[in-house]
Amino acid sequence: MDAREAARLLKGVRAAALAGDRPPAAPRPEIAESWRRMLAGGVHPDRDARSRLLSAAETEERRQVSPLREVLPVLREGLLPALDEALHIMVVADADGRLLWREGHSSILRKADRLGFAVGADWHEAVVGTNGVGTALVTRRPVQVFSAEHFVSSHHDWTCAGAPVRDPRDGQLLGVVDVSGPLATMHPATLAWVTSVARLAERELRVRHLESLERLRAVAAPLLARLPGRAVAVDPHGWTAAVTGLAPADRMPLPKGLGPGRLWVPQLGDCVAEPLPGGWLLRLVDASAAAPPAVSRVVLDLSRPRSWSASVYGAAGSWSQELSPRHAELLFLLARTRSGRSAAELAADLFGDPTRTVTVRAEMSRVRRHLAGVLAHRPYRFAEDVEVELIRPEDPALLLPHSTAPAVVRARLGGGGGGGGGGRGV
Repeated sequence: MDAREAARLLKGVRAAALAGDRPPAAPRPEIAESWRRMLAGGVHPDRDARSRLLSAAETEERRQVSPLREVLPVLREGLLPALDEALHIMVVADADGRLLWREGHSSILRKADRLGFAVGADWHEAVVGTNGVGTALVTRRPVQVFSAEHFVSSHHDWTCAGAPVRDPRDGQLLGVVDVSGPLATMHPATLAWVTSVARLAERELRVRHLESLERLRAVAAPLLARLPGRAVAVDPHGWTAAVTGLAPADRMPLPKGLGPGRLWVPQLGDCVAEPLPGGWLLRLVDASAAAPPAVSRVVLDLSRPRSWSASVYGAAGSWSQELSPRHAELLFLLARTRSGRSAAELAADLFGDPTRTVTVRAEMSRVRRHLAGVLAHRPYRFAEDVEVELIRPEDPALLLPHSTAPAVVRARLGGGGGGGGGGRGV
């Protein structure tokens, strides 16, 4: 059917549905269900409702913590090359329906701005009516919405196709990737195209997960080989990386708010949890036995140029984590101030600007994934029962020489450290 003819037919179908009359053709089941939700929820069919746009800082904070950030290259490679020719745009929304990324043909981006289809906007179905982002979130299925299938009349000049993206580790809905454009550019294969790219993004997440399990296994295997009892190394979602003395299981449920120390795991019983980079070591213990501390000591070694590490010592042994330049800066600042630093204080320490808290929170979230149980927050600090040893270079001028952070520069100029194996402090 010609696109204009189809649009006229759908407008008649929508008008009949709103009036409670017999429609000239039945709407597709997923569209009819969405319209019923809109009518029950009080969405106005002819009033263009919009939510408050997220600020640039709020949007950036959501971007930093969204797993979809990791698969943007896959989405761009699969969709962007054809968007200019097709006069379409790509948008990526999180599980709340907030648009976090938007790219594509410049003229269509300007038209989308007039519609409120902008970065930071809320396109959940309950706010803007039936659409490729919000309806895909509600149904958790790919959906194409053409012209007057949009519940709100101001959207009738558009067609959109959205597909949900799930986390392969736990099935959690991460968000939606959507391709939208003017009515005349609609193609029936668009939905299959977008769905295929969404599945490629999920495959990339699955590959990354397997790689993270391999990294966890490389750290855990030497520890497990030295343990006399039963133990298992799992990632934060409960996926098993290595076991000793137990029948292997692909995954086990973990309690919410898992932290270091004593806990009960349904599949294992009484355990002691110890942090590992990218996961946890769970050691089975006698319920009547006293649990040793999960982490007793951390050595932060900044003595070698561009080779910084954090070594963690606990009841099961020790492991080391190489540090990026930014993470080395953050851990140095926290080691110097055991009472902790707020996000604003760390932003001032790093950038001389206390307002750059979004960047600090994102980086602290990453470093805490590797040092779970070692670092606490509110404020950010090393855990109170962990001994911290800081090893500096013998020459103060060689302390993190790449760093321009004001607090690190002051530490270099202020000197400190000693002879022998480098300067040490707690």
